[in-house]
Amino acid sequence: MITFLREGLRASTSHGALLLLAPLAGAPLMGAAHAQTAAVPNDGNAVLLDTITVTSGKTENKVINDLAGSSVVTREQIDLFQSSRISDVLQGVPGVTVLETGTDPGQAINIRGLQDFGRVNVLVDGARQDYQVSGHGANGTFYLDPELIGQVDVTRGPVSNVYGSGAIGGVVSFRTRTIDDILNPDEKYGATQKFGYGTNGAGILTNSMVGARIGTAADVFGQFLYRNTGNYRDGDNNKIRDSDSELTSGLFKFNLYPADGHTVSGSALLQNYDFTNNGDTGAGTRFKNDVTANTFTLGYRFNRPDIPWLDLSLKAYYTTTEDRKRVITPTSTYGALGVRPGAPLNYSMDTAGFDFNNTARFETHGLAHALTVGVDGAQDIGRTRDRAGGYGSAFTPSGDRTLIGAFVQDEVRFTPWLRAIGALRFDSYELSSVRTSSDGSRVSPKLTIGVEPIKGIEFYGTYAEGYRAPSITETLIQGSHPFPIFNILPNPNLRPEVAHNLEGGVNIQYDSVLTAGDRFRAKASVFRNEIDDYIDTVAVGPVYNVPVVPGMPASVCRFVPRLCLIGIQDQQYQNIAEARLQGAELEAAYDWGQGFVTVAGTIVNGRNEITNAPLNSVAPNRFSTTIGFRFLDDKLTVGTRLTFVDDTKRTVTNPEKGYGLVDLFASYRYNENISGDVTIQNVFDRQYTQYQNSNPSPGLTAKFGLTVKFASR
Repeated sequence: MITFLREGLRASTSHGALLLLAPLAGAPLMGAAHAQTAAVPNDGNAVLLDTITVTSGKTENKVINDLAGSSVVTREQIDLFQSSRISDVLQGVPGVTVLETGTDPGQAINIRGLQDFGRVNVLVDGARQDYQVSGHGANGTFYLDPELIGQVDVTRGPVSNVYGSGAIGGVVSFRTRTIDDILNPDEKYGATQKFGYGTNGAGILTNSMVGARIGTAADVFGQFLYRNTGNYRDGDNNKIRDSDSELTSGLFKFNLYPADGHTVSGSALLQNYDFTNNGDTGAGTRFKNDVTANTFTLGYRFNRPDIPWLDLSLKAYYTTTEDRKRVITPTSTYGALGVRPGAPLNYSMDTAGFDFNNTARFETHGLAHALTVGVDGAQDIGRTRDRAGGYGSAFTPSGDRTLIGAFVQDEVRFTPWLRAIGALRFDSYELSSVRTSSDGSRVSPKLTIGVEPIKGIEFYGTYAEGYRAPSITETLIQGSHPFPIFNILPNPNLRPEVAHNLEGGVNIQYDSVLTAGDRFRAKASVFRNEIDDYIDTVAVGPVYNVPVVPGMPASVCRFVPRLCLIGIQDQQYQNIAEARLQGAELEAAYDWGQGFVTVAGTIVNGRNEITNAPLNSVAPNRFSTTIGFRFLDDKLTVGTRLTFVDDTKRTVTNPEKGYGLVDLFASYRYNENISGDVTIQNVFDRQYTQYQNSNPSPGLTAKFGLTVKFASR
């Protein structure tokens, strides 16, 4: 172990590092639990792979027992690393990367090389986040601050077919904070206040939470969050212009308990981001951005142990994300079109949806069943209002899309060592605009078999299919790129993508392995996901030349070829006959009470099976470890995380070599009401750019947090 750490640290400070060591999402619950999470006591359940998840199948299950590539990130881990962006939160989840620009708080999630246009179903309190704007970055960003998150559940691959249409890459479900995050079960009301400060642009943070239990009839929870970040500097001390932003957010939740087993719940999440940038390349027209990202939910749940055949959940939701942009400084291309400062450009996506399901638990002929039946649907209304040149409305067209689905899933326990999960999902979609319309439907099956030949070691195999309807943008996009000039053509004949996923894995769990009370957990899997009719941009039409100077007539190319770019073609979203993604993942954790160590690794390769060209959306391979120690009766936790990425994708679109990072953390819990945290990220001030990101990442950054709680019993 000492040799491994020495080599890891040496690699992290060299430009030739081959692997990424990112912190495992299965990092253990830290002994220095924070005051705002005092409702989750340190009861010895030290490994997060023992945390309950429902994402892969709607029924509660420990992550370590889940027959899928599942991971959980808890509030304790988010606090330990002082996460300030979603990329911090998900940094160590195997198979998951987060695309971002330093100049926009919005982020996009990639799972196993799949991203954009809903291939990863992102949920906030069960509500779909379908906002998307076309540009040079990701197509499918969402806005959410880590301080609002209570837990993150991740399922990789198209195996979570009970969680809505389109998730051929996987599902990431964010649960926002609740009253249980600040109050213990025996506490009636209370408040928590957190103050945060960070160097290198991390800025200031204030997070206020209050909650009250009104006897056994109801509870209410409220949160107010303010974050102000400044421009950061990368590892070469270059200031990243426009990396500052300001967030004001509020969250309100209530639960009503009218009778035993009945719960009526509601939530309202309001976020407002203010920032300025020159687009996702930093070279376009300069805009002032005012983004609102709001989510509203209303739900009903019935669950009583004495009525096992009725575990009913009904939820309706509405999400709206809007970016109200104003031109500050137009480029020469925009200026030639008459665009002036103050010209507006608005992007919006409104999504209304529902999710109704019931799980019945019963036995037939000695077999235990958990039969889940449900229906879900969502309608996306995308609108672009462009008075700033027309490029925005051309590349992010307005349109409507409706998704309707129904599913049935049966989890069957045959013997203590044999179980199976069978499911069918029906999907249907309709897409329309003023110019065209399309529709389609399909039934997607899933079958999983789990075998435990030796107590503590369970093998599983899965075949699952997924279905993703074309998005509004992929179908309707139409316009000319500003520079270099080429056309992007619509394609109303796009066919939906169909994923065929084969996966095999093993779950390992043992207690008291080396010492009494220690715990070891591990999940490993291999997969191959073949996608028919994969949608990607391709070059079409004749080859032509365009001038290198904006506004110069194309005829100059015939007389002075050196002033022109040669070999330009139009672009169009088309169906590729088949794309294949395959790889392997590992996450493991060992906790011996006085300390812990976790590891995580990801290897993914993706290719266009027709051209044999690599898929640019596949991130480099990663490996990670987190090591921590507990002192002073578990009040103090200190440790390090080591992060390495290899250079396997350098020949695709990534100009960066492999790199390694070292982070340090310390958390001290004075008592259940006062706690403090210190995190130092990128200790060696490495210069690096995460794969497909537009800007280099921050250099050396220190973050400090202080949390104070008051509660009454």
